[in-house]
Amino acid sequence: MTETTTETLYCYVHPTRETALRCNNCNRPICAACAVRTPIGYRCRECVKGQQKVFDTSQWYDYLTAFIVAALISIAASFLVTLISRIGFFGWFLIAAGAPTAGVAIAEGVRLVTGKRRSRPLFMTVIAAVVLGALPVILLQLLGQNLFGILFQVIYLVIAVPVVYSRLSGIQLFR
Repeated sequence: MTETTTETLYCYVHPTRETALRCNNCNRPICAACAVRTPIGYRCRECVKGQQKVFDTSQWYDYLTAFIVAALISIAASFLVTLISRIGFFGWFLIAAGAPTAGVAIAEGVRLVTGKRRSRPLFMTVIAAVVLGALPVILLQLLGQNLFGILFQVIYLVIAVPVVYSRLSGIQLFR
């Protein structure tokens, strides 16, 4: 009969917690609370943060230029949505086709000025710019009590914002 002795491992963050997990990158013992599940196995938070820095390539000036470009294009698109809302029944079809197109135009304009640099905070800055760009037109619609205009602005934002985010972040629903 052979006796096997196994060493008891303790989480490097929580030294009182026993564990059987190890980070598949640095091989440090980690508890279930500290483990981050990745497609290739469990990793510690430090290794995940280190890997994430590789993908965050945006510079400080990218936030400013991306915000300005996204807001300007959103203002123009929002103004066009106001014109479309006055068309009538055919306007519903135009907004359904035009809002995704506006989202693509905003995303590609931002991508052009940022040089394809990326980071999650940059994407969120662009989303805020899209919404803030539509805000002046929405306020004008409120002052004019144009309910269809407000509804069309909401439809524009509901469609365009996810399109902008998915185009910039590279999320693909279908391959």
